[in-house]
Amino acid sequence: MHPSQALASVVVDELVRHGVTDVVLCPGSRSAPFAYAVQEADRHGRLRLHVRVDERSAGFLALGLAKGSGTPTPVITTSGTAVANLHPAVLEAHHANVPLLVISCDRPPELRGTGANQTTVQPGLFAGAVRYEVDLGAPEADVGAPPASAASAASPAADTTSEAASRAANAYWRSTVSRAVAACRGVPAATPGPAHLNVPLRDPLAPDLETLHDSEDAWATGTFAGRPDGRPWVAVAPPTSPWRTSLARRWSSATWPRLVRLPTSCGSPRCRAGRAWPSPTARRTGRSSSRTGRCCCRPRGGRTRRTCPSGCWSSDESRCPVPSLACSLP
Repeated sequence: MHPSQALASVVVDELVRHGVTDVVLCPGSRSAPFAYAVQEADRHGRLRLHVRVDERSAGFLALGLAKGSGTPTPVITTSGTAVANLHPAVLEAHHANVPLLVISCDRPPELRGTGANQTTVQPGLFAGAVRYEVDLGAPEADVGAPPASAASAASPAADTTSEAASRAANAYWRSTVSRAVAACRGVPAATPGPAHLNVPLRDPLAPDLETLHDSEDAWATGTFAGRPDGRPWVAVAPPTSPWRTSLARRWSSATWPRLVRLPTSCGSPRCRAGRAWPSPTARRTGRSSSRTGRCCCRPRGGRTRRTCPSGCWSSDESRCPVPSLACSLP
């Protein structure tokens, strides 16, 4: 099995294990290994393949599929300016928090910066619009090579150098794909969005036809096998947002105000006139300050109980939801 074919097949298999159901493909020379890999997955009913010639249309199709399903949707392109045509869709996914995964095929490092056709600087192309970005690295020549003998293939303890390299590459590829999918789903940033997986591929790009149709069994057992029972290589917990968790805790607590009912003033004429919030002197004394033009709430029921513009009624200053407002506490 050619190294480029092995890489593409492993990436597609790991995407399926993470629940990816749709893939949008833009055919091209450099993306040929991925074209064969996703076609095989579609033939076995593991995902739905959508082929689009125009990259801009493909990007927005993947954007719509991801937005409608809530599942990361990969769009695969060849090298060069084809990747730049996905930028509008990536920006839309960034601002709308849509899990779009860009898989851009690229020249290997030794062919970059040589003035070859259909080449550009693809790593970092989308700048800060993506949640995660990685240049995967071109597979080496010994990855995917057959074992030296039947004895070494049958004995795990007698792994050849090629087998050891293949197993290490398999773990790296699958863990990187898992991280990209997690970033699309909002882990650990708690905000879903696009991710960019740049994949350099070396010749030969056409697959080995003798092993192509057997790849379904090769990913279940063998050097490039994934986790048992179709599980992903890395299990990622659902995204959590610290500020959302804190907000929910405060909402359910009786000591905190309902945010939809936050007061805009303390009720005095000066506050209603929009003069200023309570001054430090007014907070300590509970009386208006004519010199500063500031005011505060009057004591209620014989107890100095005041409120700040954030609506805080807590007696613990450290628990004020908006401490920067210098709220007036009991």
